[in-house]
Amino acid sequence: MNTLPPSTAGLTAGAVEDPLHAAACLPLPGDDRPGLTVGPVLYYWPRRQLLDFYAEVAESPADTVVIGEVVCARRRELRLPDWLDLARDLAAAGKTVLLAAQVLIETEADLRSLEHLGEQGRFAVEAGDASALGLLAGRVPLQLGPHLNIYSRAALAEHADLGVTRWVAPVELALEDIAAINPPDDPVRRPDGAALVTEAWAFGRVPLSFSARCFTARHHRLPKDACEYRCLQDPDGLPMLSSEQQPFLVLNGTMTQSAALQCLLGDAVALRRAGVRRLRLSPCAQGFAEVLRDFDAVWRGGADDSAARLQRWVALGVPGPFANGYARRLPGMVWSPA
Repeated sequence: MNTLPPSTAGLTAGAVEDPLHAAACLPLPGDDRPGLTVGPVLYYWPRRQLLDFYAEVAESPADTVVIGEVVCARRRELRLPDWLDLARDLAAAGKTVLLAAQVLIETEADLRSLEHLGEQGRFAVEAGDASALGLLAGRVPLQLGPHLNIYSRAALAEHADLGVTRWVAPVELALEDIAAINPPDDPVRRPDGAALVTEAWAFGRVPLSFSARCFTARHHRLPKDACEYRCLQDPDGLPMLSSEQQPFLVLNGTMTQSAALQCLLGDAVALRRAGVRRLRLSPCAQGFAEVLRDFDAVWRGGADDSAARLQRWVALGVPGPFANGYARRLPGMVWSPA
């Protein structure tokens, strides 16, 4: 299946016989170059929109891409063979690719899907919860996703014993807490002695909860198993207002998100001081290509005009308002200028 346009479609990498050789798909843990990771699309987009989006990502400054469905097993615009084709095309375009595991495992079918991630033998997997760690450890290289409850150095060290290469810190951790858990001058190490790389959630609405209940279906007075795929109508989720008519939450199927979009574009110095080597950018439906270019300019290029760049994002339709409170040990919805 050609998943990308002619400039990138059809480019594939050879299969790897030994699943653990998939570690070659990840940059070496000792690589100190700052990196940009495109997180999985958290919303339900039509197939064509997904493929067009990843065609843009293939030509973007991001060096790593996490792909796959993490929110709802009923979202099947792309199935695992399609995701694998897409992963091979992105890898051939020079990207490091990880497959994302579903966060909330509810059924035997969900477990089988997780099992298939361990059988593919080519790409590393980002674990969404403990079930992925238990089922896949030792079979494919693993990365600790942002939804795992890791809030101490001892917990991170215990997970590092599984041989994981990176840790995406929980979104609500302040930067000083991230530094305390995995200090830049004394990082947590894997059994082979390699330092665990820290990645921080730098752009995107904050995932607040996952539930067995679909709140989007409930909003439309539909049962979850007959939801009519209403999430397709909301490419950036369904906004909810408070009683004061202020943006409060966003419904995204079984996921609830913040209405405010976490943005750490102006925090490059503080991020580096905290030992963060990679930034996680969560996709949105409009303006994301510009977001990637601007983070590249600031994070890796040293630009210091973040405020002007934020204004351009608003004009491009990037959803707001922006927030950075969690990173600064403030209420998460707060925006504190750099």
